[in-house]
Amino acid sequence: MDKYICIHGHFYQPPRENPWTGKIEKQPSAAPYHDWNERITAECYESNSHCEIFDHSGIKVKDLNNYAHISFNFGPTLLSWMERSNKKAYESILRADVESIENFNGHGSAIAQVYNHIIMPLANERDKKTQIVWGIKDFEYRFKRRPVGMWLAETAVDTATLELLAENDIRFTILAPRQAKRVREIGKDSWESVAYEKIDPFRAYLCKLPSGKSINLFFYDGPISQDIAFDNLLANGESFADRLLHILFHTRAQLVHIATDGETYGHHHNFGNKALAYCLNHIMNNEHAKLSVYSEFIEKFPAEYEVEIFEDSSWSCMHGVERWRDDCGCGSEGGGQQLWRAPLRRAMDWLVNESANIFEKQMQKFDVNPWEIRNHYIDLILENNKTTEFFKTHFSKRINERSQKKILTLLDMQHQSLLMQTSCGWFFEEISRLEGIQIMAYARKCLEIGQDFCFRSLEKKYCKLLEEAPSNMPQFKNGADIYQKIVKKIPRS
Repeated sequence: MDKYICIHGHFYQPPRENPWTGKIEKQPSAAPYHDWNERITAECYESNSHCEIFDHSGIKVKDLNNYAHISFNFGPTLLSWMERSNKKAYESILRADVESIENFNGHGSAIAQVYNHIIMPLANERDKKTQIVWGIKDFEYRFKRRPVGMWLAETAVDTATLELLAENDIRFTILAPRQAKRVREIGKDSWESVAYEKIDPFRAYLCKLPSGKSINLFFYDGPISQDIAFDNLLANGESFADRLLHILFHTRAQLVHIATDGETYGHHHNFGNKALAYCLNHIMNNEHAKLSVYSEFIEKFPAEYEVEIFEDSSWSCMHGVERWRDDCGCGSEGGGQQLWRAPLRRAMDWLVNESANIFEKQMQKFDVNPWEIRNHYIDLILENNKTTEFFKTHFSKRINERSQKKILTLLDMQHQSLLMQTSCGWFFEEISRLEGIQIMAYARKCLEIGQDFCFRSLEKKYCKLLEEAPSNMPQFKNGADIYQKIVKKIPRS
């Protein structure tokens, strides 16, 4: 059988913790739950790990862990919260990957994700690299194996990002059909344009990179993915399965694959987890196709075509990556303007650069490469009881206790610098939403740490830039007003 079906779920929530306490403040909009992580875990993450399957006479035939039969990625910041706050859901996800390795001939369901959902084409090269390194190390810590694939936030991509993925031995990523520019059969000279979503989504493609390296790309089926997310395809699990099965044809090896937010299955759509379970069960019980994951498929059927991408493109902005830096109209469903996006991006970019300069200058005193040390800092984020081992491993000279504290503070500043670039802060219609306030909270802590190493007012300059970010809400003038009225009042203990 050479017909395969792969359902990919991108499971992710933005980091929501108070930067000073490490705890999530109560979020009334998530009622009756304490916060949105708790609510979505109950509606989606936990419920997808145990779905009861009944036959037509109402008799239970099995209990399915959906994660073991699909391809999936979980955001590292979400899994770190889940590890602390819902061990049952967390462990069911890890077990599912182990089970999937048996289901898919040695290939696991889980793939990695760039660490905290930064829009990679808008990040500098250092931050791009750290996002990938931290995402890989977080994956290895949790799933106890090396990731083969990696999910890019919003599938936002450029060639520089693909180069870094390949450099770090990531073999594939998943993109939207609109991100493919042109294709050709490997070994041939003539290219064919596939702009405007004309790419054949049923195969793997090889993207050859300027460095000489290459990476496999998969372009998911757009119409079916859209119908799952925004139409009524999840109303019936068997109909969902039939939609996938009925587009199979018999001329060659074929992978029908789709990609959506994982929250679709239970949070965005009530009982979507059950529809997914019935779909998976229906496919497993038919003779026309097998469930698969991407790494299994490229092992069996290596790419026969190569592809070029559209630079600075994504799955949720038809204008490329403008949704995260300009008033492009995407995300305006709630009404109002997004003129605040560009000034917010400028303010964050300015602070990224300022904090980097401070970090480099201060770390020079310890005779180390500061950015290599930052890449290793994920080890302490994951296991904060290994400070002694961290300094012994990564510093050639003995570091006294006072200097250790200083270095850890500087590394925390860099952690906040990454978190404040999380994509969700720009995604919606208004800067004063929870997401915008959250990234400004990370910026506030970054500013506070940086100020201890600087003789000029960083916060004053940052707020000056935020004054150019107009709010849609009558109670707020601009981003600086929101920063003073809300962000500055977030408790530090």
